[in-house]
Amino acid sequence: MAVPAAELSRYFDACATTPASEGVLAAMAEAETLAWANPSSLHGPGLAAAESLERSRQSLAAHLGATGEELIFTSGASESIHLALLGSAAHLPPGRLLISAVEHPATIAAAERLRQQGWTVARAPVDRRGLLIREAFAALLAPPTRLVSLIAGQSEVGAVQDLASIGTLCREAGVPLHVDAVQLVGHGPLAFAALPLDLLSCSAHKLCGPRGIGLLLRRRALPLAAQIGGAQERGLRGGTEPVVLAAGFARAVQEACERLERHGRRDPLEPLRNRLLQQLLRLPGVELTGPEAGGEGRRLPHHISLLVRDPQGSPLAGRNLVRRLWEEGVAASSGSACSAGGASPASPVLAAMGYEPGEAAAGLRLSLGPWHREEHLPGVVAALQRARDRLICR
Repeated sequence: MAVPAAELSRYFDACATTPASEGVLAAMAEAETLAWANPSSLHGPGLAAAESLERSRQSLAAHLGATGEELIFTSGASESIHLALLGSAAHLPPGRLLISAVEHPATIAAAERLRQQGWTVARAPVDRRGLLIREAFAALLAPPTRLVSLIAGQSEVGAVQDLASIGTLCREAGVPLHVDAVQLVGHGPLAFAALPLDLLSCSAHKLCGPRGIGLLLRRRALPLAAQIGGAQERGLRGGTEPVVLAAGFARAVQEACERLERHGRRDPLEPLRNRLLQQLLRLPGVELTGPEAGGEGRRLPHHISLLVRDPQGSPLAGRNLVRRLWEEGVAASSGSACSAGGASPASPVLAAMGYEPGEAAAGLRLSLGPWHREEHLPGVVAALQRARDRLICR
């Protein structure tokens, strides 16, 4: 990592973004030197750039269990989600879009665009853990539902949906399924070809890749209308391709997949996360939100989400805790990074899970990255205890 190790050791906000790894920076530097030209140009430098771009595409596709023809480069996951939903809906008569009650703001924004085009939007309910209620979801697949979009790994509370089961229900109903896999890619094995879904979005910067690039995987049989005109990406996404960013993205996914393979296809952060969580839950007034961290695989392996209460049982505001934690030298977050600037402090995700307004404003998230080590954990526990005590004693 180019970021100093001392700074990274106290950074527990990997679900918001991650620093580029040394391997990613090296891959980008090489591409910047050897593949700097426009890949649409027919001269030597342009052909070198086109070759680099294609190598990145094929590498990414292979590691994600897809083909190069199924992969579309975008500027990030938000654009990928909009392309998936708006591009698919353009080939369908207006109907109902089904999303979950705990979606990322990017999906909610795309859903609102479809609403303005005459679609209706339904939200499938979740349980107290943030997991879909299967019976309610299945009932909502009936007409006029024509498109489904779900977050695979919930960024605030860590809930991992059962994609195989959900996708099978969608296939049986004949409804295309898009999955926001931003938090999932790199933290567990994922094979697009083997999953019953049609579209998948992810982003590089969540797994030690560069900002400014994402991708959309699309089954070739699924019609998709471009949202940015141009000949690039087989006419599905115009604009000069970011060859250097693609090289960094490919290296980031390669490194993440190799890390998984070295550890039996399990994220090596999971046991570290479990030990940190156990220590945090011993503190007074600290409780877990979202699924249990266990062997079921229903929680992201690098993710912790908490509520913290005062001695009287009242929840402490999550944003205040984040500020106090930083004063104690630990970077954490409250809610989604993409919605943190909203007017209301209450998390719509926690509210959808059944938490009261005060509790919904008290969410705290810590997320680990591959730079974390065992010796970093005690400092986090001590910092949270001091931050809580300072808020109580104000």
